[in-house]
Amino acid sequence: MLPMSATKAGPRQLAIPPEAHNAKAAAEVLRAWVIDNGLQVSLQRGFDDPGVWGILLTDIARHAARVFETEGVCSEEHALSAMKDMLDAEWDKPTDDDGSLQAVQ
Repeated sequence: MLPMSATKAGPRQLAIPPEAHNAKAAAEVLRAWVIDNGLQVSLQRGFDDPGVWGILLTDIARHAARVFETEGVCSEEHALSAMKDMLDAEWDKPTDDDGSLQAVQ
């Protein structure tokens, strides 16, 4: 799971989207890090309806798939299909179901 941009020089953070600085309302709801080959997540509930997380996660997948296509790795369609396959497999049989999952706020 090690990201391509990982370095020994220290953690690499993504920039805050420029629009967030001038928005009337903006809140970070999710931050995900790959640390020593494992996923660590900080999040806040963010929405009254839990179904909105389904939209958010789908939008994130689409953005990620476009990056794969833009960088010439594979087509957006192929990336989305691979993501959906892995999502379904992980949903059915979690690989991290050891009771350690938590949302850090």
